[in-house]
Amino acid sequence: MSELEPDTLLPSDRMRTQALEGEVTQIHRGQQYAEEGDTFTIDDVTFEVVEVTDRTLGDLTDDDARAEGMSGLEEYRQVLERAHDNFEWDDDSDVVLHRFERR
Repeated sequence: MSELEPDTLLPSDRMRTQALEGEVTQIHRGQQYAEEGDTFTIDDVTFEVVEVTDRTLGDLTDDDARAEGMSGLEEYRQVLERAHDNFEWDDDSDVVLHRFERR
């Protein structure tokens, strides 16, 4: 188990604020950034990574998007397209789910 910098897992201030507010409880990334049991702290609040799972973009649901602070999967796709140059949604693209909980 390791103590992570919060921006390692949650790359934006918005996401870190939403995690504190309970609106973001997971993030999918293009590679694995943490292991189960790792922790990170935001404003003296500690979170623990409770699940790390390999998935594909095609596995994602509206519930996944909402757990990442979006209104649904379509908004999630649009955010990815804006955030990454030359991004094209491919259902077969590998991603890694990192789910976390307040300790």
